[in-house]
Amino acid sequence: MTDATVGEDADGSSGRASYLIEGRRVRVSDLINAGLLPAGTRLTFRRRRSGEAHLAHVTEDGKIELSDGQQFSSPSAAAAEATGRGPLDGWTAWTLDDGTLLDAVRQTLLDTVAAQSSSDSPAADGSAARHAWLKDARKKADAGTPITLSVRDLLSWWGASRRGYQISWQIVDELANHGLTDAPDFSAVGLDDRITLIGPSVDTEDEEKETGQVATTESEAPPELVELTGAPRPTASDEDGDEEQPVQGQTIGNLSSALRGVEWVAPSASFEEAFTKMRLNGYSQLPVLNGPRNLQGAVTWESIALARYTDDKAPLSRAFVKAHAVSYTDHLIDVLPFLEQFGFVLVKDQTNQIAGIVTVADVAAEYGATARPFLLIGDLDRQLRRVISERLDLAEVIPLCDPDGLRKLASFDQLSYGDYQQVLSNQKQWDCLGWPLDRKAFAARLDELREVRNELMHFNDKDKAGDAAIPKLRNMIELLRAYGV
Repeated sequence: MTDATVGEDADGSSGRASYLIEGRRVRVSDLINAGLLPAGTRLTFRRRRSGEAHLAHVTEDGKIELSDGQQFSSPSAAAAEATGRGPLDGWTAWTLDDGTLLDAVRQTLLDTVAAQSSSDSPAADGSAARHAWLKDARKKADAGTPITLSVRDLLSWWGASRRGYQISWQIVDELANHGLTDAPDFSAVGLDDRITLIGPSVDTEDEEKETGQVATTESEAPPELVELTGAPRPTASDEDGDEEQPVQGQTIGNLSSALRGVEWVAPSASFEEAFTKMRLNGYSQLPVLNGPRNLQGAVTWESIALARYTDDKAPLSRAFVKAHAVSYTDHLIDVLPFLEQFGFVLVKDQTNQIAGIVTVADVAAEYGATARPFLLIGDLDRQLRRVISERLDLAEVIPLCDPDGLRKLASFDQLSYGDYQQVLSNQKQWDCLGWPLDRKAFAARLDELREVRNELMHFNDKDKAGDAAIPKLRNMIELLRAYGV
């Protein structure tokens, strides 16, 4: 390999540096453009157990072409197709003729970019520090001593306190650039839950040869007692890259009780053991497990009472009822029917172990907390529309909001929040209100609340960003009521 100098923008700044370090995943085409991977380079994926070798080469447009002519923009997709197995981390599977891993070429590019970015701009020091931290995290993951930290601490490395849509994608992409993934998925659990940064997935050929399957599972419980759902964390398509994309929307794992641990009893347990554990923990239900992944059912106060009423000498197994388990990444809205049916669900973590329980009461509390900022946002919209419609002239408002006439605005009811900002930021319209208030400070607060509104409307407020904004929302609403009469 040769050293690479990343090209500069016309203004002399390292545009590519900021784009790669703080924008997206490294692609094979980036390695070509940096002079680190010439087009035509031969790649080999050699499987250690069988000695089987799969050959490919790099095309001029940054694709990996297999010997059968199939082309892939992602090394992982190419590796999976070549072997017929997956998922595989293609960056650590494909090697150059001299034995250099494709991942090592990627790391050389990232090192160059980080150094160049830091030297060009002192403001990029944070990115350079994060790059060094990610390199260390990868080294520890490869050594079998992976870093474990809270989601809150992970976000702090990106200067964030909440998981908005853009910052979540950036974090996942930068982790992927260093061959790292998070377990469990940071976007699907609580802020104070802990995650582990793990290295690339390994070739599962050894397990396949010995067991005949990619992964083994414990024996399942009788189907009449247990229902299990929840697919693995979805992977991105070949066009989107090699790794997973952040989960969007409210997941069951975002609830505080989802991965907090769970008390349980074995199928052979006595009524006394189940009764004692339920009373000590204030539970209304208790899962029955035959090992951490093998759900047999559950017992509830109702099922215990019914079993003992029928036969006061009945074993605990007579009180078993169906239980339903979901993945921590499942969307909360999809779990609601099962909560309605069972009254609770068990939650599986990234290893498929039963790691928590969520009840109807937990969900009711979550929706109650989430509803408050939504209701205030709705009230804010109504107050802004009322002030504008009652105090301003529609004929003057429409040109500000729709200067080209493309939206064909004909009433105040068609205005959006952005329109309210546009109107109230206009000096002439502001003067028409006659308010003894500072227009710039008012407009700045409107823009701040717009960001909160967007987070809420895109369901990015998993970390209760709306809670922090509640006083600001209330103060703005009260001000509009006071001066908008």
